[in-house]
Amino acid sequence: MHIPKLCDACGGRSHRQRSLSLLLTISLTTLLVPPSLAQTPRIPSPSNAPLELDLLTKPKDYVITANTINPERLTVPSLWWAQANSEKKLLDNWIAYPASEKEPARVDLIVNQQIWSLLDYVERYDFVNRLGSTARNFGYNIRVFNYQKEPLATYTCNFSTSPALCSIQTTVKNKIGLERLL
Repeated sequence: MHIPKLCDACGGRSHRQRSLSLLLTISLTTLLVPPSLAQTPRIPSPSNAPLELDLLTKPKDYVITANTINPERLTVPSLWWAQANSEKKLLDNWIAYPASEKEPARVDLIVNQQIWSLLDYVERYDFVNRLGSTARNFGYNIRVFNYQKEPLATYTCNFSTSPALCSIQTTVKNKIGLERLL
C-alpha cells in the first residue's frame, strides 16, 4: 500500500488525503445520523370522539357491545372471553366501532371505576396491553373509560406497518387529584 508523502507547500495534506478524510466523514455521518422522522412510521393519535354510553342500551346496527351476539358467526372483535375469564370484575362493557373514512376501527372499553382505582400502574398497563393486543388482532384500537366518561387509557396502533406499531397511554391521578398522561 502506497501512502503519499506530505509536503509543507500543500498545507499539510494532499488532495488524496483530503478526499479520503471527506469520504470518511460522510460515511460516518451517514451511519451515525438516524433516519429523518418523515421516514419513521408514526402511531396515530387516539380518537377524540366522545364516548357514547347510550349505545349500550340502544345499539345501532354498526356497533357491537358486550350484549351483542351474532347467532350465525363469531362477532368481531371478540372480547367476551377476556371479560368472562380474567376481566369479569374490571371490564363492564364495550362499544366497538367499525372503521370509517375518518377514523380507524376502535373499541371503547368501560371499566368498573372502583376496581380500576385499586389497580397500580403496572396492573392497569397489563390490562390495557392484554385487551389492546386482543383488539389489535382484529384491527381495532382501544380506549378505556369509566362510566363518568373519563378517559383512563388508550392502546393505539399504526396498522399500515407490519407488524403494527402500537402505543399505550394511561392517565394517572397524582396525590392531589390532578391528572397527567403517561
